[in-house]
Amino acid sequence: MGPVEEMKPGNQTVTTHFLLLGFAFHGKMQLLFFSLISIMFLAVLIGNSLIVVITAIDPVLHTPMYYLLKNLALTEICYSLSIVPKMLAILVAERKMISFTACALQLNCVILFVTCECFLLGAMAYDRQAAICHPLHYATMMNRDRCFKMAIGSWLSGVPVALGFTSWLFTLPFCGRNTVDHFFCDVSPVLKLACADTALFELLIFIAIVIIVMIPFSLIAVSYLRIIHAVLQIPSAVGQRRAFSTCAAHLVVVTLFYSTTGIIHLRPKSGLSSNVKKMVSLSYTVVTPMLNPIIYSLRNQEVKQSLRRCADKCLLRKPMAVFSPSR
Repeated sequence: MGPVEEMKPGNQTVTTHFLLLGFAFHGKMQLLFFSLISIMFLAVLIGNSLIVVITAIDPVLHTPMYYLLKNLALTEICYSLSIVPKMLAILVAERKMISFTACALQLNCVILFVTCECFLLGAMAYDRQAAICHPLHYATMMNRDRCFKMAIGSWLSGVPVALGFTSWLFTLPFCGRNTVDHFFCDVSPVLKLACADTALFELLIFIAIVIIVMIPFSLIAVSYLRIIHAVLQIPSAVGQRRAFSTCAAHLVVVTLFYSTTGIIHLRPKSGLSSNVKKMVSLSYTVVTPMLNPIIYSLRNQEVKQSLRRCADKCLLRKPMAVFSPSR
């Protein structure tokens, strides 16, 4: 009897651990990949933590847009923490094991944080629409109470989905099967191990994914159609560029997120090879969370100025100057 299964009364084999295959790298290539992912993971933690810190301590960034951005950065940190440390461990470990409970917890976190990010991106699109299309009513439309409800709603939106599907999946019989062809416990590779009829599960989780993706995506699409219409009414080209520039970072993040997650979760039975799916999953697990702080800071003068003020305050002990936010 191997270390990954045990017998229940009646000779029923029960899986107690899973084997994560991860990436098929060896020798120097394995070390190079480990170093690269480690550096990117540190960049994720540092970059998103900086966003959280500066939006919390700088009064200039106490606006709805940065409040939602802070929540997005927290989501990216939590999501990466739920996957990357274990991925790095199995890269260098001889026994690439994860316990049954840890696998279930990891999958629960993946569903929760991906759902949260979908709805946060939708909320951020609505915020940009309110700022550009209704500037005189922006303070009323995006007041503190509404921002708080939007953030809490985004965080809680994934709880029933995550708990429901994770509990259902991990009560299915696996009949001793334990080899997960992935670097973390995702729905599709774990579901393949079940030795029971999974047709209803597959149908319901596909419906759930479509709803989770399409509701925020529809909100984003409608918001940007209204933004484009409003911006085209601005007479000056400078004004149009300035209005579009406030949306550019969000639009890039939305494109990166949906183009990668959609390939995997909206087409679970696509003809893509296992290695290609792993690389796409890696892009929204590490690459996108690493790029988000960069995207939001490179062309954002408010974030750049806030970083300078925070550096002055921490290193030079200068009081933080307060400037009026510009949209």
